[in-house]
Amino acid sequence: MIDSDAAVGAILIRSSARAPQLARTWLAGVFGQCDLGDDYAARTVVTELVTNVHRHTDTEVIPVRLLLEDGYTVVEVEDRSDELPVVQNEDDTAESGRGLLMMSMLVEEWGVRALDEGGKVTWARLGA
Repeated sequence: MIDSDAAVGAILIRSSARAPQLARTWLAGVFGQCDLGDDYAARTVVTELVTNVHRHTDTEVIPVRLLLEDGYTVVEVEDRSDELPVVQNEDDTAESGRGLLMMSMLVEEWGVRALDEGGKVTWARLGA
């Protein structure tokens, strides 16, 4: 197990329809190498966040990071857009738009941090 308050890993992924799969595969590998336990929630989170960057921003390369902070696993995904993610209301007729709502049910908390050079980091803290 890695000591707390440490960067566990980072990857740059070219934005494409394959980006969520690449992020999931990378994250699962890091979880296995570092003996971090069950990776289901983290894989779901990284899939949602990377998908949103690919679909809703013009970011060409997506930085993804995995951190340990105070005993929590934190997934961070960066993009070049200043537009904030919005949790959609439940709508049984909608074909999309449930990802952030689902993600918020799987994590301790999540949020967005603006970057000085523009863009943002969307992060999610998973249970300890």
